[in-house]
Amino acid sequence: MSAALRTVAVVPVKRFAAAKQRLAEDFSAGTRRALVEAMIIDVLVGLRRSTEVDQVLVVTRDLAVEALAHGYDADTVADPEERSQSDAAVLGVREAVARGARRVLLVPGDTPALDPLQLDALLQRAATGREPTVVVVPDRHGNGTNALVLTPPDAISPTFGDGSRQRHVTAAQAAGARVAVDEVPSLVIDVDTADDLEALRLALGGVHGNAAHTRGMLSRLGRL
Repeated sequence: MSAALRTVAVVPVKRFAAAKQRLAEDFSAGTRRALVEAMIIDVLVGLRRSTEVDQVLVVTRDLAVEALAHGYDADTVADPEERSQSDAAVLGVREAVARGARRVLLVPGDTPALDPLQLDALLQRAATGREPTVVVVPDRHGNGTNALVLTPPDAISPTFGDGSRQRHVTAAQAAGARVAVDEVPSLVIDVDTADDLEALRLALGGVHGNAAHTRGMLSRLGRL
Protein backbone atom coordinates (compact mmCIF):
# COMPACT_ATOMS: atom_id res chain seq x y z
CA MET A 1 0.00 0.00 0.00
CA SER A 2 1.34 3.41 -0.89
CA ALA A 3 1.84 5.72 2.06
CA ALA A 4 0.81 8.55 -0.24
CA LEU A 5 -2.62 6.98 -0.66
CA ARG A 6 -3.63 6.82 3.00
CA THR A 7 -7.20 5.51 3.05
CA VAL A 8 -9.75 6.18 5.76
CA ALA A 9 -13.12 4.39 5.83
CA VAL A 10 -16.06 6.46 7.05
CA VAL A 11 -19.13 4.62 8.39
CA PRO A 12 -22.20 6.75 9.25
CA VAL A 13 -24.40 5.01 11.85
CA LYS A 14 -27.78 6.15 13.17
CA ARG A 15 -28.86 5.85 16.78
CA PHE A 16 -29.96 2.31 17.53
CA ALA A 17 -33.41 3.60 18.50
CA ALA A 18 -33.87 5.27 15.11
CA ALA A 19 -32.47 2.52 12.94
CA LYS A 20 -34.38 0.27 10.54
CA GLN A 21 -37.88 1.61 11.15
CA ARG A 22 -39.07 -0.08 7.95
CA LEU A 23 -38.53 -3.44 9.67
CA ALA A 24 -40.86 -2.48 12.55
CA GLU A 25 -43.73 -4.55 11.18
CA ASP A 26 -41.55 -7.66 11.14
CA PHE A 27 -39.43 -7.32 14.28
CA SER A 28 -39.60 -5.84 17.76
CA ALA A 29 -37.44 -2.86 18.69
CA GLY A 30 -35.10 -5.15 20.63
CA THR A 31 -34.68 -7.53 17.71
CA ARG A 32 -34.06 -4.66 15.29
CA ARG A 33 -31.40 -3.28 17.58
CA ALA A 34 -29.70 -6.67 17.87
CA LEU A 35 -29.76 -7.07 14.09
CA VAL A 36 -28.36 -3.59 13.49
CA GLU A 37 -25.61 -4.18 16.04
CA ALA A 38 -24.68 -7.49 14.40
CA MET A 39 -24.48 -5.85 10.97
CA ILE A 40 -22.32 -2.98 12.22
CA ILE A 41 -19.94 -5.40 13.89
CA ASP A 42 -19.57 -7.40 10.68
CA VAL A 43 -18.86 -4.23 8.68
CA LEU A 44 -16.23 -3.15 11.21
CA VAL A 45 -14.62 -6.61 11.22
CA GLY A 46 -14.51 -6.60 7.42
CA LEU A 47 -12.92 -3.14 7.35
CA ARG A 48 -10.38 -4.13 9.99
CA ARG A 49 -9.37 -7.15 7.89
CA SER A 50 -8.84 -5.02 4.78
CA THR A 51 -5.18 -4.43 3.96
CA GLU A 52 -6.05 -1.28 1.97
CA VAL A 53 -7.88 0.57 4.79
CA ASP A 54 -5.62 2.45 7.20
CA GLN A 55 -8.22 3.72 9.65
CA VAL A 56 -11.96 3.49 10.32
CA LEU A 57 -14.13 6.38 11.52
CA VAL A 58 -17.70 5.77 12.73
CA VAL A 59 -19.90 8.87 12.63
CA THR A 60 -22.70 8.73 15.19
CA ARG A 61 -24.52 10.49 18.01
CA ASP A 62 -25.19 7.24 19.92
CA LEU A 63 -22.94 6.50 22.90
CA ALA A 64 -23.66 2.78 22.57
CA VAL A 65 -22.52 2.88 18.94
CA GLU A 66 -19.39 4.73 20.02
CA ALA A 67 -18.59 2.02 22.57
CA LEU A 68 -19.18 -0.67 19.95
CA ALA A 69 -16.91 1.09 17.45
CA HIS A 70 -14.10 1.45 19.95
CA GLY A 71 -14.35 -2.25 20.72
CA TYR A 72 -13.53 -2.99 17.08
CA ASP A 73 -10.59 -0.61 16.69
CA ALA A 74 -12.55 2.22 15.08
CA ASP A 75 -12.45 5.86 16.11
CA THR A 76 -15.62 7.93 16.31
CA VAL A 77 -16.83 11.32 15.10
CA ALA A 78 -19.70 13.04 16.88
CA ASP A 79 -22.85 13.69 14.85
CA PRO A 80 -24.99 15.63 17.33
CA GLU A 81 -27.71 16.61 14.85
CA GLU A 82 -27.99 13.31 12.92
CA ARG A 83 -29.65 15.00 9.98
CA SER A 84 -28.86 12.48 7.22
CA GLN A 85 -26.39 9.90 5.97
CA SER A 86 -24.97 12.48 3.60
CA ASP A 87 -24.39 15.04 6.36
CA ALA A 88 -22.78 12.38 8.54
CA ALA A 89 -20.54 11.38 5.62
CA VAL A 90 -19.41 15.00 5.21
CA LEU A 91 -18.50 15.14 8.92
CA GLY A 92 -16.52 11.93 8.54
CA VAL A 93 -14.71 13.11 5.42
CA ARG A 94 -13.76 16.35 7.15
CA GLU A 95 -12.26 14.43 10.06
CA ALA A 96 -10.52 11.99 7.74
CA VAL A 97 -8.82 14.86 5.92
CA ALA A 98 -7.74 16.34 9.27
CA ARG A 99 -6.11 12.98 10.01
CA GLY A 100 -4.17 12.97 6.76
CA ALA A 101 -6.43 10.91 4.49
CA ARG A 102 -5.62 11.06 0.78
CA ARG A 103 -8.59 8.87 -0.06
CA VAL A 104 -11.86 8.01 1.70
CA LEU A 105 -14.16 5.03 1.47
CA LEU A 106 -17.75 5.81 2.47
CA VAL A 107 -19.65 2.68 3.42
CA PRO A 108 -22.88 2.16 5.42
CA GLY A 109 -23.15 0.03 8.52
CA ASP A 110 -25.83 -2.23 7.02
CA THR A 111 -23.71 -4.04 4.41
CA PRO A 112 -22.58 -6.96 6.60
CA ALA A 113 -21.69 -9.26 3.68
CA LEU A 114 -18.69 -6.99 3.02
CA ASP A 115 -15.78 -9.19 1.95
CA PRO A 116 -12.37 -7.68 2.79
CA LEU A 117 -10.76 -9.34 -0.23
CA GLN A 118 -13.35 -7.82 -2.57
CA LEU A 119 -12.92 -4.50 -0.80
CA ASP A 120 -9.15 -4.62 -1.24
CA ALA A 121 -9.61 -5.37 -4.94
CA LEU A 122 -12.03 -2.43 -5.25
CA LEU A 123 -9.58 -0.04 -3.63
CA GLN A 124 -6.72 -1.34 -5.76
CA ARG A 125 -8.79 -0.78 -8.91
CA ALA A 126 -9.60 2.71 -7.65
CA ALA A 127 -5.94 3.60 -7.11
CA THR A 128 -5.00 6.74 -8.97
CA GLY A 129 -2.10 9.11 -9.42
CA ARG A 130 -2.82 12.82 -9.67
CA GLU A 131 -6.18 12.46 -11.38
CA PRO A 132 -9.25 12.95 -9.13
CA THR A 133 -11.26 9.73 -9.08
CA VAL A 134 -14.75 8.77 -7.94
CA VAL A 135 -15.83 5.12 -7.74
CA VAL A 136 -19.51 4.42 -7.13
CA VAL A 137 -20.65 1.04 -5.80
CA PRO A 138 -24.40 0.82 -6.51
CA ASP A 139 -27.00 -1.02 -4.45
CA ARG A 140 -28.63 -4.19 -5.78
CA HIS A 141 -31.39 -2.16 -7.44
CA GLY A 142 -28.85 -0.08 -9.37
CA ASN A 143 -30.39 3.14 -8.11
CA GLY A 144 -28.71 4.00 -4.80
CA THR A 145 -25.10 4.04 -3.62
CA ASN A 146 -23.74 1.47 -1.17
CA ALA A 147 -20.14 2.66 -1.19
CA LEU A 148 -18.21 5.59 -2.54
CA VAL A 149 -14.44 5.89 -3.02
CA LEU A 150 -13.22 9.47 -3.29
CA THR A 151 -9.68 10.42 -4.29
CA PRO A 152 -9.02 13.06 -3.04
CA PRO A 153 -11.61 12.99 -0.22
CA ASP A 154 -13.23 16.22 -1.43
CA ALA A 155 -13.50 15.13 -5.08
CA ILE A 156 -17.29 15.52 -4.76
CA SER A 157 -19.77 16.02 -1.94
CA PRO A 158 -21.68 12.80 -1.16
CA THR A 159 -25.46 12.82 -1.59
CA PHE A 160 -26.83 9.43 -0.60
CA GLY A 161 -30.41 8.23 -0.97
CA ASP A 162 -32.76 7.45 -3.85
CA GLY A 163 -31.15 8.15 -7.21
CA SER A 164 -27.73 8.74 -5.67
CA ARG A 165 -25.87 6.49 -8.11
CA GLN A 166 -26.58 8.87 -10.99
CA ARG A 167 -26.15 11.97 -8.82
CA HIS A 168 -22.67 10.84 -7.83
CA VAL A 169 -21.74 10.01 -11.44
CA THR A 170 -23.03 13.38 -12.63
CA ALA A 171 -21.23 15.24 -9.83
CA ALA A 172 -17.96 13.47 -10.64
CA GLN A 173 -18.25 14.33 -14.34
CA ALA A 174 -19.03 17.94 -13.50
CA ALA A 175 -15.95 18.07 -11.26
CA GLY A 176 -13.73 16.72 -14.02
CA ALA A 177 -12.96 13.53 -12.10
CA ARG A 178 -12.48 10.09 -13.55
CA VAL A 179 -15.59 8.12 -12.63
CA ALA A 180 -16.35 4.40 -12.52
CA VAL A 181 -19.33 2.33 -11.40
CA ASP A 182 -18.09 -0.87 -9.75
CA GLU A 183 -20.63 -3.51 -8.73
CA VAL A 184 -18.91 -5.27 -5.83
CA PRO A 185 -20.98 -8.39 -5.03
CA SER A 186 -20.51 -8.27 -1.26
CA LEU A 187 -21.40 -4.57 -1.08
CA VAL A 188 -24.52 -4.36 -3.23
CA ILE A 189 -26.90 -5.56 -0.49
CA ASP A 190 -27.88 -3.14 2.25
CA VAL A 191 -30.75 -3.87 4.63
CA ASP A 192 -33.73 -1.56 4.98
CA THR A 193 -36.69 -3.85 4.32
CA ALA A 194 -37.76 -7.47 4.78
CA ASP A 195 -37.03 -8.03 1.06
CA ASP A 196 -33.48 -6.77 1.61
CA LEU A 197 -33.10 -9.15 4.53
CA GLU A 198 -34.21 -12.03 2.33
CA ALA A 199 -31.71 -11.00 -0.35
CA LEU A 200 -29.00 -10.92 2.30
CA ARG A 201 -30.03 -14.37 3.54
CA LEU A 202 -29.73 -15.79 0.03
CA ALA A 203 -26.38 -14.09 -0.53
CA LEU A 204 -24.90 -15.34 2.73
CA GLY A 205 -26.19 -18.84 2.04
CA GLY A 206 -23.88 -19.06 -0.96
CA VAL A 207 -20.63 -17.99 0.71
CA HIS A 208 -18.68 -18.86 3.84
CA GLY A 209 -16.48 -16.99 6.27
CA ASN A 210 -17.94 -13.48 6.44
CA ALA A 211 -20.76 -11.81 8.39
CA ALA A 212 -20.54 -14.19 11.35
CA HIS A 213 -22.60 -11.99 13.69
CA THR A 214 -25.33 -11.32 11.15
CA ARG A 215 -25.45 -15.00 10.26
CA GLY A 216 -25.99 -15.75 13.93
CA MET A 217 -28.85 -13.28 14.15
CA LEU A 218 -30.51 -14.62 11.00
CA SER A 219 -30.17 -18.14 12.34
CA ARG A 220 -31.85 -17.16 15.61
CA LEU A 221 -34.62 -15.50 13.59
CA GLY A 222 -35.09 -18.68 11.58
CA ARG A 223 -34.01 -16.96 8.37
CA LEU A 224 -30.78 -18.80 7.67
